[in-house]
Amino acid sequence: MFEKLTPGQEIESTVVQISGDTVFIDLNAKSEGVISAAEFLDENGNMKIKEGDKIKAIFTGEIRGEMKFTTRIAGEDADDSMLENAFKNQLTVEGNVKGEIKGGFEVLIGNKRAFCPFSQMGGREKEESAAYIGRTLPFVITEYKEGGKNLIVSNRAVLETERKEHIVTLSKKVTEGAVVSGTVKSLQSFGAFVDVDGFQVLLPISEISHQRVQDISSVLKVGQEITAKVISADWKRERVSISTKAMEKDPWDSVLENHKAGEKFDGQISRIADFGLFIQVEAGIDGLLHASTLEGVDKNTNLKKKFSVGQTMSVVIKEIDAKAKRISLLPATSVEQDNSAESYLSHQDSSETYNPFAALLKK
Repeated sequence: MFEKLTPGQEIESTVVQISGDTVFIDLNAKSEGVISAAEFLDENGNMKIKEGDKIKAIFTGEIRGEMKFTTRIAGEDADDSMLENAFKNQLTVEGNVKGEIKGGFEVLIGNKRAFCPFSQMGGREKEESAAYIGRTLPFVITEYKEGGKNLIVSNRAVLETERKEHIVTLSKKVTEGAVVSGTVKSLQSFGAFVDVDGFQVLLPISEISHQRVQDISSVLKVGQEITAKVISADWKRERVSISTKAMEKDPWDSVLENHKAGEKFDGQISRIADFGLFIQVEAGIDGLLHASTLEGVDKNTNLKKKFSVGQTMSVVIKEIDAKAKRISLLPATSVEQDNSAESYLSHQDSSETYNPFAALLKK
């Protein structure tokens, strides 16, 4: 049970209810304090607390019988005692950015002027200085001197604290194997950065699809919504990787049903390596045509000059190792050549076949 409270006094209490735009905290068996729920929303509008959580709050006064509290001191409530208390307990205060001055910004907190260095304004993603002017932002007081006449504040410290709290929350649900939804933020040659609940994760280009992706912009667009599986989550280093490929059916699971050793087909070269050519067997599956099996090729041959990606090759499947996801290929006559030969033989007139005895009788 709390004794008589005075404005500016900080207490620790338990959240007993979250209803609409109000959070109720326990004061005693018959009384509750109220706090604006907006103070507990993250940058995406999600509630950061739940019933039963312990929180620290500052008593701002009694209005029409309601005991009002806050977790951050608004400018109009910021008297000297509250600012000093905020400094000692590193509580959040709200300030209005009045303008840019040498080395930083002038910030008005109540009737007090404070200084915020450039380095302490904004989070990791910096904006232009003009973007902050005129805005009311949260700060912590890092220096309180001369009875509050000399104040230095930091907006970045508030954002970093919120970010760390958000990371802790995310780390509990964005775990290896979890399925997440996100928005593509940027495209790079090595993959795409995707925003998942305010945190950027990497979608490597090799994890986009079972089919080889040459141009990432042909399959993804900035702003596109995607669903993917988390394949690695290192929250100590704040590195998370996801895969949309993991959401697809693996074509290797049915490779033995669709293909057999001895099968002949015409396929396109999907990749050229020093040791041979990779030929597409089907979407998402390539087979290797080793350089040692190629006619007119020796150890000094530059395969990238002799062959080109997209070129069609006639091959036959030598061996399939589904477990290792490998298919060995051999060169073959083309399917077109085989069909032409078969057609010629089937239409060949037996009377046109050379018969030495028939030739003698014609003489």
